[in-house]
Amino acid sequence: MPSEQVPTPIKFERNTVIVVFGASGDLAKKKTFPALFGLYREGYLDPSTKIIGYARSKLTIAELTERIQPHLKKTNEQSDLKIKEFFKMVTYVSGNYDTDDGYITLRAHIEELEEKCNVEIPHRLFYFALPPSVFLSVAKQIKKLVYAENGFTRVIVEKPFGHDLESARALQNDLAPLFKEKEIFRIDHYLGKELVKNLTVLRFGNQFLNASWNKENLQSVQISFKEPFGTEGRGGYFDSIGIIRDVMQNHLLQILTLVTMERPQSFNPESIRNEKVKVLQAMKPIDVNDILIGQYGKSIDGTKPAYLDDETVKKGSKCITFAAMTFHIDNERWRGVPIMMRAGKALNEGKVEIRLQYKSSYGVFSDIPNNELVIRVQPDAAVYMKFNAKTPGLSNKSQVTDLDLTYSSRYKDFWIPEAYEVLIRDALLEDHSNFVRNDELDVSWELFTPLLNYLEGPDAPQPEVYPYGTRGPKGLKEYMKNHGYALHEKNNCYTWPVTTPKNID
Repeated sequence: MPSEQVPTPIKFERNTVIVVFGASGDLAKKKTFPALFGLYREGYLDPSTKIIGYARSKLTIAELTERIQPHLKKTNEQSDLKIKEFFKMVTYVSGNYDTDDGYITLRAHIEELEEKCNVEIPHRLFYFALPPSVFLSVAKQIKKLVYAENGFTRVIVEKPFGHDLESARALQNDLAPLFKEKEIFRIDHYLGKELVKNLTVLRFGNQFLNASWNKENLQSVQISFKEPFGTEGRGGYFDSIGIIRDVMQNHLLQILTLVTMERPQSFNPESIRNEKVKVLQAMKPIDVNDILIGQYGKSIDGTKPAYLDDETVKKGSKCITFAAMTFHIDNERWRGVPIMMRAGKALNEGKVEIRLQYKSSYGVFSDIPNNELVIRVQPDAAVYMKFNAKTPGLSNKSQVTDLDLTYSSRYKDFWIPEAYEVLIRDALLEDHSNFVRNDELDVSWELFTPLLNYLEGPDAPQPEVYPYGTRGPKGLKEYMKNHGYALHEKNNCYTWPVTTPKNID
């Protein structure tokens, strides 16, 4: 039945059926089910909701519960009771992903649940906690046997959405006959993180920031992702993906579009996604001769292994575990401002942040550090401005201090939902704002595929080896300097709080 014949409600609260495909896997037990429980615990998932796990494994409810329960987050003394109530909402169906039998059983189970609740307009949400290799098989079977013909069907698809432009388009072409674009929710969990969701308000809701968020005031923009650990036995999987596919083409590019897009006309999801696509289309091709790539080796003390020491990694692999690249946006706001993205594994710390560096002062203050606006996505979400002030007391020296909004101290009594909690809730409410649209996906792969072809081709360059636990390749500092980032190592002794200096000039 065409969806236009069914009125679209403002909310889907009662008697929704959620089917989690891949219910026995790691993603489901560590992310999907805990997110559903978090929503229920906080009152954002109606108790009438029915949650069905579906997988090939023949599990009892007790066995499924045993797998999931250790990953559910307790927040107060009522949590144990909430957990018991939550599992009363959960059932399980075993079946193959590519044959009819399991789906026929699933359909009968769904219809039985809906009939008991006298559901007139079904609302079914299918979550793909699955490897991409079975996406299409499951999608076809859903359409064939469990699609809500007289109601609403939603499908949440996890990344990766293809391996390159060709495979992404093939996946799109395969899904298009099965589901309307408004029924598909391509989930990138970074779009559910609190400070990523806050970017639009932070930029456009504060005139003093919005007025300076442009080429007239900004010298450079950095988006960085740092992990303090290596592949840790997952090298065989990571070897075919690399750091660019793992976090840059998706997570970091999503952040980049929100940092650089123009003001949307409204909070309408399509208005926001339109602006994201526009800024992607304004990006110049990535210059393959203007990148920095690396692969981690042993730690300096020899206690941490090199990437190639992983037995699951193919011998002599050129897989990239660190990359830095610079984007150039050819529009009035950003023309001439280098926007650098960098990401790496086995580095000196774990952190995701956005750093906007302002142009330097001039005249008598030409030698003091540049102002910076830093948005720390994780860990310990924060927004702070690094600015210059006179050292307290009799000294006339300036020093770097900050204006600081750290969420853990400012919002102690707030429940800040996890990213998956946010996005599942958005999908239930048919809010596409924080999901990736098909044309956005296409433009992003169009941007990255030539670079990936170069890095994985027959003449692929050799990545620079950097020691496990360091900041990355030796050339990083020079690369940052060459792309607009001013380092003030001599003067930038940034500490907080500051004590009175012993020697006063």
